[in-house]
Amino acid sequence: MKRLIAAVLTGTLVLGSSMMAFAEDNTTIKVAASATPHAEILEQAAPILEEQGFTLEVTVFDDYVQPNEVVESGDFDANYFQHIPYLDSFNEEKGTHLVNAGGIHYEPFGIYPGTKDSLDDLAEGDTIAVPNDTTNEARALLLLQDNGIITLKEGAGLEATVNDIEENPNNIEIVELEAAQVARVVEETAFVVLNGNYALEAGFSVGKDALAYEKSDSEAAKTYVNVIAVYEGNEENEGIKALVDVLKSDEIKQFINDTYDGAVIPFEE
Repeated sequence: MKRLIAAVLTGTLVLGSSMMAFAEDNTTIKVAASATPHAEILEQAAPILEEQGFTLEVTVFDDYVQPNEVVESGDFDANYFQHIPYLDSFNEEKGTHLVNAGGIHYEPFGIYPGTKDSLDDLAEGDTIAVPNDTTNEARALLLLQDNGIITLKEGAGLEATVNDIEENPNNIEIVELEAAQVARVVEETAFVVLNGNYALEAGFSVGKDALAYEKSDSEAAKTYVNVIAVYEGNEENEGIKALVDVLKSDEIKQFINDTYDGAVIPFEE
């Protein structure tokens, strides 16, 4: 990757910047990704990029923190696992300098069965597991609200937490877990609310298994588009632009539509 920026060109040493370790091989693109669907999609993109003279190296991470840290540090050129609200929140909380280089796909958030198979069976004191990170918890709570399970305080929006629940007629207990752990409690909670990639990893299908989910024409589709994230200033680098173009190509869109049964939807700007 060509990762030179003005600070390097003028000979300035920027301590702590991802420019400290820019890749010498300007044809190799190193990407940190979640396993499903991100790494799978990247695997399909690799041969197309190879035809264009780029080698794509993908490393799978199973959490939502390290992929950003390794791009911030300069060990990786980009990551592919997150949506924009999470990226913005991470930058604010961690002081990182990551930016969106291109929106690729959208994963509908869904409510999935746990010990119960229908939302109609919801009963007093039932438990529902949700992700505990800031943006994804809000998204889960908004979906529960859309389905009449809770009511949030007016204006809570994308910063909603369990403290913003204003009405809870069935006294539902919201169990907050790290996103990767939510699917593991399906035998212990009435329902689980899952990110699209973790639903796939757990063997759920949006079309067949979700009891309710965000619709493709909703505001969430625009808000929660999954992006290629890079260190600020690298958006226009040759390899990054090639990567984004390939991921938005008709070939990759077709792969997504054929593979994920509605759990992953190509993003159309």
